[in-house]
Amino acid sequence: MFISRVSRFGTQMVKRLTKGTLTSAPKTGNLPKVYNYFFHSLKHQTFSTTTAHEEGDKEVEEISVTFVDKDEMETHIKVPIGMSMLEAAHEHDIELEGACEGSCACSTCHVIVRDMEYYNKLEDPTDEENDMLDLAFGLTETSRLGCQMTAKPELDGICLELPSATRNFAVDRYAKAT
Repeated sequence: MFISRVSRFGTQMVKRLTKGTLTSAPKTGNLPKVYNYFFHSLKHQTFSTTTAHEEGDKEVEEISVTFVDKDEMETHIKVPIGMSMLEAAHEHDIELEGACEGSCACSTCHVIVRDMEYYNKLEDPTDEENDMLDLAFGLTETSRLGCQMTAKPELDGICLELPSATRNFAVDRYAKAT
């Protein structure tokens, strides 16, 4: 969060310098004013490492996604176009593990698309994704890896079910499903 804020601060300084609204680099006496201006004006903005949020003043298009956990509790969230479902789940504290951090090297972000209509709108899974899905607990015909599903406008309203368990071989020591 701090790095995003510092990056945003630098980006806005450069924009203001190129537009002419900030005529020079701040002197020592002006630093608190410049600091307050930038950091307090950014206080209520959403910060993210995704490209969509770093495009400055542009409006970010989002889709609605519903996650259903193993207890059938639904969580409705907004996901920016281009963000993976794994990243979106992590941003909203939804318990979708993602042990490999989205590199398609595990099956812990396995989700089940509840509606075949939405499943058919997804790109076909790659061979690597299919290999990882073969290791997933509770595999279904509409199973996908959350790290490989990217938000796009035609997926607005998609409902993703979290399986009742995952297999994390690094934690489980190849022994059991958790």
